[in-house]
Amino acid sequence: MKTVFSIQWLKSVQPRKQRKFGLNAPLHIKGDFLRARLFKELSQKHQLRSLRIRTGDKVLIQKGQFKGTSGLVEKVDLARTRIYVKGAEITKKEGGKVSYPIHPSNVQLTVLVADDKKRLKKQSTKTMEGKDQNGQTTP
Repeated sequence: MKTVFSIQWLKSVQPRKQRKFGLNAPLHIKGDFLRARLFKELSQKHQLRSLRIRTGDKVLIQKGQFKGTSGLVEKVDLARTRIYVKGAEITKKEGGKVSYPIHPSNVQLTVLVADDKKRLKKQSTKTMEGKDQNGQTTP
């Protein structure tokens, strides 16, 4: 199997090809993997289920050793599909602290950055593509 990125892997049901799709994808496609579920109130307010995470958002960690920790997103790593949350830090042997990488599927967005006005509009138009006025999917 070639290591060049191909959109055909998206249609495969084989787990190895799905892993390969995610690992070899270019950054503009890997950005779509950085989505996280919205908090219940946010989801109802914006009529969205999930949204792409960006620096400055406040998240609640749902799984892992930092479960229950809430903090601001300090850094988003597109290449590794990980985010770094303030408060989720591990102590090194030398005594220093370093941020722990967390997968976006393990967090829930609680507060969104308010400075980007186009962010929610862009997401709502993506979700409405292919749907009629009643919200039904059109062929």
